[in-house]
Amino acid sequence: MLPSLLDYSAWILPGLLLIGASFALARNERDPLLRILILVFGFVLIRDAMTPLGFWRLGAAGGVPWLRFTDQAGILLLFGLGTVALTAAVLCVDRGLRSLVRWGRFTPVTLAFGIGGGALAAAPVLLLSLPTPLPARGGSVAVTLLPVLLAFSLAGNLAEEVLFRGFLQGRLEQHAGAVRAALLSALLFAACHAFLASTVTDVGWPLLAFTLYEGLICAFLRLRSGVIAAALAHGTAIFLLAGALV
Repeated sequence: MLPSLLDYSAWILPGLLLIGASFALARNERDPLLRILILVFGFVLIRDAMTPLGFWRLGAAGGVPWLRFTDQAGILLLFGLGTVALTAAVLCVDRGLRSLVRWGRFTPVTLAFGIGGGALAAAPVLLLSLPTPLPARGGSVAVTLLPVLLAFSLAGNLAEEVLFRGFLQGRLEQHAGAVRAALLSALLFAACHAFLASTVTDVGWPLLAFTLYEGLICAFLRLRSGVIAAALAHGTAIFLLAGALV
């Protein structure tokens, strides 16, 4: 586990240093949009570099995307804790970004909307993949890994939702209006998967179609119930897709 994490760290460190320096220089900008875009670049780097080192696998079987993560529980836990720590650090040091995040309230209704939204996002992919044998779409996942996978999915995608639905959608709402900001948030979220779909992997348009669909669900959940609901939906969808439950 340690050698692979060291390889990953060495892989992303030069880019992260440049992104960190850019963020530091942009700290005094009154408009937070530049800092948000810098954080988006950092997120794409951290996420896409997971692929060549085998921390996750993406493919498409019969035009339907599939997703599997590493079976090393320790790596999943470290990634989950690391993304939460980075998100918390950004929220602590940047008051301007923090003020953009509309969390919503964690209530049974929010929980239901979040889990329901995640199931709605994953359902088309799961249903369309049923005719394809499980080994052809990533294979099975150990039952003992599922609790760790759930924790990782919720933690990792909380960070992503804070970035896209908290910072970005919150900033866009100030000038574009609520509905237009939600649409832009979803479109930009999908666009940020373009390299992952066409360069880092060969999944292609099915990944972009899914991320746009998922992004729209999360964006409008954020509009109605806040980032908490959107993060629950995103994490639930990824867990359902990666857990090989269907």
